[in-house]
Amino acid sequence: MHMADALISPAVGGTMWLVSGGLMAYCARHIRTTASRDHLPPLMGVLGAFIFAAQMINFSIPATGSSGHLGGGLILAILLGPHAAFLVMASVLTVQALFFQDGGLLALGCNIFNLGFYPAFVAYPLIYRPLVRDRINSPRAWWAAVLAAVVSLELGAFSVVLQTKASGITELPFGTFAALMLPIHMAIGIVEGLATAAVIAFVSKTYPEVLASVPATPARTSLRPLLALFILLALLIGGILSWFASPNPDGLEWSIAGITGKENVEGKPGEFHQRLAEIQEKTAILPDYGFRASDAESTQTETPSEESPAPAWPQVDAGTTLAGLVGGLLTLALAVFIGFVARGRSTPANATASEPSSP
Repeated sequence: MHMADALISPAVGGTMWLVSGGLMAYCARHIRTTASRDHLPPLMGVLGAFIFAAQMINFSIPATGSSGHLGGGLILAILLGPHAAFLVMASVLTVQALFFQDGGLLALGCNIFNLGFYPAFVAYPLIYRPLVRDRINSPRAWWAAVLAAVVSLELGAFSVVLQTKASGITELPFGTFAALMLPIHMAIGIVEGLATAAVIAFVSKTYPEVLASVPATPARTSLRPLLALFILLALLIGGILSWFASPNPDGLEWSIAGITGKENVEGKPGEFHQRLAEIQEKTAILPDYGFRASDAESTQTETPSEESPAPAWPQVDAGTTLAGLVGGLLTLALAVFIGFVARGRSTPANATASEPSSP
């Protein structure tokens, strides 16, 4: 559900930049005044790397010709709390846009809001926590995760429709676009909910003190094994399992193709769009999660032979592996940095305020 700049007008993109930027400032301030978990910044980093890698794995949606990938916002919210989760999601999407041309720079504010706000500030506090309460290891936690993930993705998908409508993208009629976006993202949400429940079930049984709903207390055991496990998973998923990603278009591309016959919209790029595209072209070290094609390779790609074989699957590609490893490390570094900056130095007043009150 990463939107490209062609789907967004400068007015809508700028507005959503301000909204998402304001939310990031609010989240950082909230963490600074309330957080007392020493493990929060490193946990933000390793989970950011894990979510970055997980988003590289597109899974096929049966009987549709479409695919989806894990958003990860709900996992982040359950483990980190909504405020840290939003900052980590912003880190993931920023790295993807700047260094891999996944999502536009103008649309970055939209993408951060659509993929970060709804799981962190709607699905987690209003659906997941009230339903689960303290029964984190019960069957209730599984269907609560599915419901929360579906609602989160449906709201994000509908926001994409609203944002394209507000941007005046006439190629995507509101009703038709919504009728395609909402069902396909419901299917993606079910898979995301099951994956979320599985991750949380494991963490809650091994390191329950990590959960955001558990009062902040000193960890009974070292969290280094858990941090190492998430780093290992990020390296494995991004470096190897990414070869097995579905080649089918994702839910957004599939919906656009269902209307226009193409997986993207040309739009009406103005000077502002072109400048941002030039900036993104320069910052993208591994565009589209692979090595940059030479001019000759680009020409060959644009005029393929009719006898050209279909792309191999799994697609074993050193460029994809490098992108998974580099992207995970960049996200880890950025999320840890943001975590330490947001958390700041603990003060006696903050530490006292964040201690769980006696019953």
